[in-house]
Amino acid sequence: VVVDEDRPSGDLASVIRTSAGPLLRDGRLFDVYRGAPLAAGMRSLAFRLRFAVDERTLTEVEVDAAMASVMHALEDAGGRIRG
Repeated sequence: VVVDEDRPSGDLASVIRTSAGPLLRDGRLFDVYRGAPLAAGMRSLAFRLRFAVDERTLTEVEVDAAMASVMHALEDAGGRIRG
Protein backbone atom coordinates (compact mmCIF):
# COMPACT_ATOMS: atom_id res chain seq x y z
CA VAL A 1 0.00 0.00 0.00
CA VAL A 2 1.58 3.30 -1.06
CA VAL A 3 0.92 6.12 1.39
CA ASP A 4 2.36 9.42 2.52
CA GLU A 5 5.53 9.01 4.56
CA ASP A 6 3.92 10.50 7.66
CA ARG A 7 0.87 8.17 7.64
CA PRO A 8 1.18 5.82 10.64
CA SER A 9 1.26 2.15 9.67
CA GLY A 10 -0.97 1.43 12.67
CA ASP A 11 -3.76 3.44 11.03
CA LEU A 12 -3.62 1.19 7.98
CA ALA A 13 -3.44 -1.96 10.12
CA SER A 14 -6.63 -0.80 11.82
CA VAL A 15 -8.31 -0.23 8.44
CA ILE A 16 -7.33 -3.76 7.42
CA ARG A 17 -8.65 -5.34 10.62
CA THR A 18 -11.94 -3.46 10.38
CA SER A 19 -12.57 -4.12 6.71
CA ALA A 20 -11.37 -7.74 6.44
CA GLY A 21 -14.17 -9.16 8.52
CA PRO A 22 -14.25 -12.23 10.73
CA LEU A 23 -12.17 -14.41 8.41
CA LEU A 24 -8.98 -12.45 9.16
CA ARG A 25 -6.87 -14.33 11.69
CA ASP A 26 -3.69 -12.28 11.50
CA GLY A 27 -2.41 -9.18 9.73
CA ARG A 28 1.16 -7.97 10.09
CA LEU A 29 3.34 -5.34 8.51
CA PHE A 30 6.37 -7.13 7.08
CA ASP A 31 8.10 -4.62 4.81
CA VAL A 32 8.51 -0.89 4.35
CA TYR A 33 9.98 0.42 1.08
CA ARG A 34 11.10 3.92 0.19
CA GLY A 35 12.75 4.99 -3.04
CA ALA A 36 12.32 4.73 -6.79
CA PRO A 37 9.86 4.42 -8.39
CA LEU A 38 7.90 5.96 -5.50
CA ALA A 39 7.58 9.73 -5.35
CA ALA A 40 9.46 11.66 -2.69
CA GLY A 41 7.55 11.68 0.59
CA MET A 42 5.85 8.34 -0.15
CA ARG A 43 6.46 4.83 1.16
CA SER A 44 5.11 1.38 0.42
CA LEU A 45 3.87 -0.76 3.31
CA ALA A 46 3.48 -4.51 2.75
CA PHE A 47 1.13 -6.46 4.99
CA ARG A 48 0.83 -10.24 5.28
CA LEU A 49 -2.77 -11.31 5.85
CA ARG A 50 -3.89 -14.75 7.00
CA PHE A 51 -7.52 -15.77 6.59
CA ALA A 52 -8.97 -18.90 8.18
CA VAL A 53 -11.86 -20.51 10.02
CA ASP A 54 -11.63 -23.51 12.32
CA GLU A 55 -14.41 -25.60 10.84
CA ARG A 56 -13.43 -25.83 7.18
CA THR A 57 -11.27 -24.67 4.33
CA LEU A 58 -12.13 -21.21 3.02
CA THR A 59 -13.23 -20.90 -0.57
CA GLU A 60 -11.46 -18.71 -3.08
CA VAL A 61 -14.62 -16.61 -3.36
CA GLU A 62 -14.62 -15.91 0.39
CA VAL A 63 -10.98 -14.85 0.45
CA ASP A 64 -11.33 -12.78 -2.73
CA ALA A 65 -14.32 -10.94 -1.22
CA ALA A 66 -12.42 -10.21 2.01
CA MET A 67 -9.39 -8.97 0.04
CA ALA A 68 -11.58 -6.76 -2.17
CA SER A 69 -13.08 -5.21 0.95
CA VAL A 70 -9.60 -4.56 2.37
CA MET A 71 -8.30 -3.03 -0.86
CA HIS A 72 -11.31 -0.72 -1.22
CA ALA A 73 -11.02 0.37 2.41
CA LEU A 74 -7.30 1.11 2.02
CA GLU A 75 -7.98 3.16 -1.10
CA ASP A 76 -10.76 5.03 0.73
CA ALA A 77 -8.22 5.73 3.49
CA GLY A 78 -5.87 7.38 0.98
CA GLY A 79 -3.67 4.44 0.08
CA ARG A 80 -2.84 3.17 -3.38
CA ILE A 81 -2.47 -0.56 -3.98
CA ARG A 82 0.95 -1.13 -5.49
CA GLY A 83 0.77 -3.60 -8.34
